[in-house]
Amino acid sequence: MPDIAAVKTALADQRIETPSWGYGNSGTRFKVFAQAGVPRTPYEKLQDAAKVHEFTGVAPKVSLHIPWDQVDDYAALGAYAKERGLELGAINSNTFQDDDYKLGSVCHPDAKVRRKAVGHLLRCVDIMDETGSTDLKFWFADGTNYPGQDDIVARQDRLAEALAEVYERLGENQRILLEYKFFEPAFYTTDVPDWGTAYAHCLKLGSKAQVVVDTGHHAPGTNIEFIVALLLREGKLGGFDFNSRFYADDDLMVGSADPFQLFRIMHEVTKNGGLKAETNVAFMLDQCHNIEAKIPAVIRSVMNVQESTAKALLVDMDRLAAAQRDGDVLGANEALMDAYNTDVRPLLRELREEQGLAPDPIAAYRASGWQERIVADRVGGDQAGWGA
Repeated sequence: MPDIAAVKTALADQRIETPSWGYGNSGTRFKVFAQAGVPRTPYEKLQDAAKVHEFTGVAPKVSLHIPWDQVDDYAALGAYAKERGLELGAINSNTFQDDDYKLGSVCHPDAKVRRKAVGHLLRCVDIMDETGSTDLKFWFADGTNYPGQDDIVARQDRLAEALAEVYERLGENQRILLEYKFFEPAFYTTDVPDWGTAYAHCLKLGSKAQVVVDTGHHAPGTNIEFIVALLLREGKLGGFDFNSRFYADDDLMVGSADPFQLFRIMHEVTKNGGLKAETNVAFMLDQCHNIEAKIPAVIRSVMNVQESTAKALLVDMDRLAAAQRDGDVLGANEALMDAYNTDVRPLLRELREEQGLAPDPIAAYRASGWQERIVADRVGGDQAGWGA
């Protein structure tokens, strides 16, 4: 049987990174519904992130998106985060919103456009130096819409050349996290469409390049936990972008569409050493909150990851292994299902109380008055959102 004290220790040590853009206005390609009290600056985003960490106790890191979170002094931004018990996490590049990138960025057929894109990526490494961040995350919208539009192999060559240049610029403790997405916005070919393509590029680059698994970036029916297990086995799982999907890349709250899938993923993580500090897997959220309140949605997502992790840690591994050795198909499945069907909320409430936290983070946030305060104070100016 699992050691409950060890389960609590693992849960207390887990760290979940929240996205700066999750606190801003974001939505679908058709409509973004603005909300009162949304941050207008990266500093205000950090204020909201600090509230998430205050009530959950496990969310001290905040990912930045450049240029959405561009400031004049990144060291000052990092100091501001530290004053609030936070640190700046992954630096996310943006090579998909400029008109120059209509035909791609690092894979573009025009060398001048590729140079512009690589220049931005190198600037992101500079920002890592200024903030103390160790993770540089790439998602490229590059691809083609029509057969014959461009040379598929040539585009892979251009991608490899750009990645190699940035890789050489990395500091000793910095790494590249390469994200993949099987379609969108390109409709014929995508230049980094799957884990295999990302893995192949990371393998060629070296030990400071790893793959990011965005849980919404897969075709229906994809066995994401298999991908996670294999990348962990190969030492190439750099992190997650946690969200949920029903149709495509919906970026809903993690665990909302298929909590059993999230449990299966976390089972592979926990049993294969993914929670160990030396494995250095980044548990990041990548979500947009269009119709739901921003801060409670982020808190709920953090809690969903915690609950799935707790269930995964409660799997009786001796019982599971014995059933697997004996070829007991139903017994092995039952070992997993018993853990999944366990109500872990009392365990997590108890853990939070032991840590001096409120047992219900959502209720504690609502009672704090923070939402009413930011609605009253953040009047005027331009709200943060996609492209800002």
